[in-house]
Amino acid sequence: MRRLASLQEEVETWRGLTGRVADAQTLLDLAIADEDEVMAGDIACEAEAIEAELGHLEFWLLFSGPHDRDDAILAIHAGAGGTDAQDWAEMLLRMYLRWAESRGYKASILDSMEGEEAGLKRVIVGVEGDHAYGYLKAEKGVHRLVRLSPFDAAHRRHTSFALVEVWPDIGEEIEVDMNPENLRMDTFRSSGPGGQHMQKTSSAVRITHLPTGIVVTCQNERSQAQNRESAMKILRARLFDLEREKQEAEQARLKGQHVEAGWGNQIRSYVLHPYKMVKDLRTGYETGNAEAVLNGALDDFIETYLRSVVGVVI
Repeated sequence: MRRLASLQEEVETWRGLTGRVADAQTLLDLAIADEDEVMAGDIACEAEAIEAELGHLEFWLLFSGPHDRDDAILAIHAGAGGTDAQDWAEMLLRMYLRWAESRGYKASILDSMEGEEAGLKRVIVGVEGDHAYGYLKAEKGVHRLVRLSPFDAAHRRHTSFALVEVWPDIGEEIEVDMNPENLRMDTFRSSGPGGQHMQKTSSAVRITHLPTGIVVTCQNERSQAQNRESAMKILRARLFDLEREKQEAEQARLKGQHVEAGWGNQIRSYVLHPYKMVKDLRTGYETGNAEAVLNGALDDFIETYLRSVVGVVI
């Protein structure tokens, strides 16, 4: 029903634009016949508005992937850089939460692990909203930060890395191997913040998928049932993503292409010293307003990337 409602809204939008074009053409014919310059000026303004709306709708056609309309699950992992990298992971979390808020999306932290001194070792976020995955898939990869370290007594410049992973939240639409016999669930006490209830009861959940070795933990909810539900959601998305990677690898092998495993290449650099700049290394798009980007102004980077891979289903 949600998919149907989304498609109906999209069709009505295109039909509405078609109607506006037809009305403008009719008025233009009348203006020409009556030599009405005032009406012609109004029609010119309407034509500009239609052109702008068409450009916006054409951008939405870039979301051609089978799961671009779905909600997303986003994970951030601190990489090389020690405490600075863990702090960088927390900065990225803040950036994505603000971006989601600016788009009217609902974002909730499903699981997190705090760093020893500061920041986060990892965090997993659920993002709900139309085309959430279609947008966020552009953020997959390694993000690099260059700045004067607040954790270095000498205040030297440090480089930190964090890995961003994004999966579509497929719900139960697609069949994946969720056989209970292949799952091991362990419970333990939450180690994070959340009050005495979370820390005194075994509400945290760890699920291991035995055939693949994938381990998912969730401890941010108060009840064991809620944590189990969130963990199963993450596991389902990861298993789906793993199966898709296998299919893509097999297709590439049949084509004779080399598939490189691992984190992949760094996709974006955020430089805060000695100058300020954020640059996407895939598209070359850059801006000097690093503060705005870290406050969630990601749309230009995402849209530039999506336009650069038009026709490629991700």
